[in-house]
Amino acid sequence: MGYVCLHCGKKFKELGHGFIRCQYCGYRVLAKERAPIAREISTN
Repeated sequence: MGYVCLHCGKKFKELGHGFIRCQYCGYRVLAKERAPIAREISTN
């Protein structure tokens, strides 16, 4: 699983060494990519 930039929407696998910003636009707000598995919720 990688990271997604919340500004430009680009996806990338790793962060740089000590840098917490997008490799493409330099934005500092990143989100972890979600797993593509749908979860089942009980309605009982």
